[in-house]
This record gives sequence, C-alpha cells and structure tokens, in this order.
Amino acid sequence: MKLPFFSKKQAAVSDLFLNETIPEHVAIIMDGNGRWAKKRGMPRIAGHKEGISTVVKIVKTAVKWKVKVLTLYTFSTENWKRPKTEVEFILRLPKEFLSIYLPDLIASNVRIELIGDIEKLPAHTREAVEDAIERTRDNDGLLLNFALNYGSRQEILHAMKEIFLDINNDEFSLQELDEQKFSDYLYTAGMKEPDLLIRTGGEKRISNFLLWQLAYTEFWFTDVLWPDFSEKEFLYALEDFCKRKRRYGGL
Repeated sequence: MKLPFFSKKQAAVSDLFLNETIPEHVAIIMDGNGRWAKKRGMPRIAGHKEGISTVVKIVKTAVKWKVKVLTLYTFSTENWKRPKTEVEFILRLPKEFLSIYLPDLIASNVRIELIGDIEKLPAHTREAVEDAIERTRDNDGLLLNFALNYGSRQEILHAMKEIFLDINNDEFSLQELDEQKFSDYLYTAGMKEPDLLIRTGGEKRISNFLLWQLAYTEFWFTDVLWPDFSEKEFLYALEDFCKRKRRYGGL
C-alpha cells in the first residue's frame, strides 16, 4: 500500500516510503480524554465524548489505507476504579457510537469484534456490541476490535485456567503446550499480533494492554491528546513504522 506525499507542514508521509508496507494490525491506547477536557475547563466526560469523533476519523483513515486490524483500548479492567458517573458515561458511549455509525461501518465493509470480559459489562453496552458483531459478521474489510473490560493479566490468567481444564480433561498434554497453542486461548485467538502500537497523551507505558501479543510490536508514542489525534498524526505514526527494520531477534 502506497502512502501519499505530504509536506511536513501539511501532514506526514514522504515519498521516500512509497514502496513500504502499511502495518497490518495497529493497536491504539487512546489516552488523554480527561486531560483534554480539564485544559478547557470542562468535565472529564466531555473529553470522552470528543474522543468518539477521533475514533471515527481514525477508523476512516484505517479503512482508506487498508489496515487489516485496528484494536482500540476502550475500557480497561482498571477503569472500574474511576468515579461511578464517569464509568457509567464511558460505558454508554459504545451504544451511542454504534447507533450513529454502524450503518456507515457496514457500508465500509468493517467487521466489529470485542476482546475482554463482556459478561461484566452493563446490559446496554453488551447488547449494542453483540448486535454490531452479528450485523458485521460477514464483512471482510477492516477488523475493528474494541478492547472492552479488557486487562491483559486477567486475559492470561483466564487462558491458563482454560488450558488447565483442557489438560485435566485430556484434550491435550502439557508437553503439547507451546506458544501457538497458548495464543489460541487468548481473546485475540486467530488474529495477527499487532505490528504497531500507538499511545496518545504523552505517557510511555502499555498499561496492562496486550502483554503477550506485543512481544515484537513497534511502539510509537505522542504527546497529542486523543481528542486532538488526527489523520495527520496517524500518518506520522505509519511513516515512522515504515522507517524501522524489524528483525524479530535476528540480524
């Protein structure tokens, strides 16, 4: 996939990388909504609301440049510690987002999936996501993967428990357990591991996100807060990815 030429003032991607490959799987930690709102003297929930507009822009850009998988860290298992009103607002956003944009996503051949413990989500959130998953099941374009009530340590523990049960039930032996089989028990089973992780908002940590899957992922951090993250910034990240030489431990 070729990237367009932009001047540095305009946006991002130089013609030096026209023949390089777009990352197939991009994962994003969408950080900075609350700080964006605070800087403007607004309640934190206003930042989460504005962040929805950024999701729309980035999904459109991913579709445009034929990214195959886009995984968005939407709500973590640790986010339950936030004030109840903020948690309730965040967990209403998936239904609001899908009620408005699902027809466009379907028309764009986007398939929706979820990773995380869906059973602990409120009924209105769970039903909205399950309906979107069902209605986009046959699409074969961009896989838009929402990490909702997701925590990687919890995911790994869940996988280990399931593996223990299957070994105990003679489904396979301990000697047969390898990296591939372990991966098959994760929420991301069957998905390509991320090529590129983007984190907005200035922090440089992965916050219990895809700990197993990010083993050889390229990281890209930006100080830009999520509501201000634009197509231009997304293309900067893709350009930087194209500059890198991935050796996977080799030469």
